[in-house]
Amino acid sequence: MNYYLAIDIGASSGRHILGHLENNKMILEEIYRFSNGMKKKDRHLIWDVDALFEHILLGMKKCKERNIVPVSMGIDTWAVDYVLLDDVGNRIQDVYGYRDSRTKGMDKEIYKTICEEDLYLRTGIQKQIFNTIYQLKIEDKLDEANCMLMIPDYFNYLLSGQKITEYTNASTTQLISPITKDWDYELIELLGYPKHIFTKIKNPGYVVGNLRQEIQKIVGFDTRVVLPATHDTASAVLAIPSNEDSLYISSGTWSLMGCELKEANCSLESKERNFTNEGGIDYRFRYLKNIMGMWMIDSMKNEIANEYSFNDICEMAKKETITSIVDAQDYRFLAPVSMVEEVKNACFESGQEVPQTIGQITKVIYQSLAECYKNVTKEIERLTGKRYSCIHVVGGGSQAMYLNNLTAKACKKIVYAGPVEATSIGNIAAQMISNHELIDLYEARKCIFDSFKIVKVEGE
Repeated sequence: MNYYLAIDIGASSGRHILGHLENNKMILEEIYRFSNGMKKKDRHLIWDVDALFEHILLGMKKCKERNIVPVSMGIDTWAVDYVLLDDVGNRIQDVYGYRDSRTKGMDKEIYKTICEEDLYLRTGIQKQIFNTIYQLKIEDKLDEANCMLMIPDYFNYLLSGQKITEYTNASTTQLISPITKDWDYELIELLGYPKHIFTKIKNPGYVVGNLRQEIQKIVGFDTRVVLPATHDTASAVLAIPSNEDSLYISSGTWSLMGCELKEANCSLESKERNFTNEGGIDYRFRYLKNIMGMWMIDSMKNEIANEYSFNDICEMAKKETITSIVDAQDYRFLAPVSMVEEVKNACFESGQEVPQTIGQITKVIYQSLAECYKNVTKEIERLTGKRYSCIHVVGGGSQAMYLNNLTAKACKKIVYAGPVEATSIGNIAAQMISNHELIDLYEARKCIFDSFKIVKVEGE
């Protein structure tokens, strides 16, 4: 029996999940879980990548303890953040987190060289001040760098010794051409970034190599390092349990709502609506919009409702009648000192009822998300010229049935909720395709539909 190891590292936690096929169904087993989060250092938010790599190795050791040697392993993480390496392959500095405020004003610096409209026409990537293109503009160590690797590519380098960049994650840098699916070296040179630091682009399914002998000794076995879609959202979208055209919401820290396109939509209307064309599996574009997502609920809960379960606060919300709504795409909710106060202030500033209780604040956030999903649905249907009958909600947020019901009603569409571990499932599916245990994306999605619980929520 072939086992595959998915290492899924999110902004708040990570997990190691073993997967295999049994009677044509995918079976998962979580073997290790750990916490993650940005840390404050010298007034900046950074990632402790050394600690994360230690967790990667600790989780791999769990395979050996179970006498399981996976045929391959794959790592996915969040996007846009990167590591700079020197001539001998050592990390030059701390790894900044995307919520750090250091990129403030860097958009204006970029637009001195290329205007915002031309940048979108060229890349198809929405403006987000934390995109890699803006982070590099303030980077004072570029002259010392021999190589830049995205976070999962850096971990693959530590495991295998190979320096390559995976396509789906690279697309979020805003430095990839949606036409060539490669680095836009002309743009890179125009911005004054050193071209030599950008490594070769490889697609999901590519075999990076085997573990370095040093790593083999630590974990107790050897295996192949294979590229999944290393951007966690791209892996989650791979796990949509349908081969029909549909809308999706990858629901976690962020809500990424969109559809799949065969060609990028880099029109100015698309830009004005702030849609992005991120790379996906089989060169399908993830045409989507970023919404703050469960980050808002998690932040609120950590502030004032930690003693309650998510089910508890949803039950409180159901009893409330408050109708206030905030803009869940507003950057004010990206990293506020207090999410509770930010939501209250937004309601006050817009002349709406200000929520006071846990139930009221929960209701405002959830109905704001549902309203945002409704608006994004209308925008996608207008821009694509298609009418979608359903929305697939995948990821941890698919368990929020109160939100799923609000979404179905607001969007007037059927909502299919699940699978929960979409990112790890997509990660494993890409490895299975690479190993020819699944034929292609079509068979993978059919297998996922047959393997996991999907809950149907009727819209009105």
